[in-house]
Amino acid sequence: MTPLLEVRDLDVHYGVSQILFGVGFSLAAGQTMALLGRNGAGKSTTMKALAGILPARRGVVRLAGRDVTGAAPYRLARLGLAYVPEDRQVFPAHSVEDNLLIAQKPGPDGEITWTLERIWESFPLLAPLRRRPAGRLSGGEQQMLAIARALMGNPKILLLDEPSEGLAPLVVASIARLLRDLRSQGATILIAEQNLHFCLSIASDALIIDKGQIVYSDTIAGLEANEEIRQRYLAL
Repeated sequence: MTPLLEVRDLDVHYGVSQILFGVGFSLAAGQTMALLGRNGAGKSTTMKALAGILPARRGVVRLAGRDVTGAAPYRLARLGLAYVPEDRQVFPAHSVEDNLLIAQKPGPDGEITWTLERIWESFPLLAPLRRRPAGRLSGGEQQMLAIARALMGNPKILLLDEPSEGLAPLVVASIARLLRDLRSQGATILIAEQNLHFCLSIASDALIIDKGQIVYSDTIAGLEANEEIRQRYLAL
């Protein structure tokens, strides 16, 4: 079966500095994968490259079998890739509902599985805040809004960059429950994270990136059982 997302030999630079070195992996439909690593390992660079924000110097990215290497972010969005950046980037002066409506569109095959009504049901903490300016939300509320806004585009793949970072434990638990629900509904998700504990109950599979290279790939259960790898690449 053709992977929904396939990455091969991806090199990415910031100016003259090379950040990613031959990154490669594949993501199947319905799979939730955690891309783990310490701060500065290359997680966010990988996500930005997949979203078309950073150009690849070398390598290939395929989405549903289609070569999208070098495609602009808006083209990738139309093809079904949704990216939630680390800093959320909500529209602060607009209401929660307006932030959602701005992103509303059918999926690449015309599907409309996410509507405002479904968002309010799936994100009950956002429903009573629908008229509030997004800039007045807490960090956790903004994170939920950013994920909900991405879903309003009815994507095939959801890229989440550090969704738990800087949030209170109760909020992190709420986001984890939401992502488990999405996984149970068949969503395809790639999560870049430092927090292994956050990913254990969400992801089915794990990659570890270190110094811009994928150094480990296994199921999340296999990673949990491998103390040597966790200590080598994830321990702070």
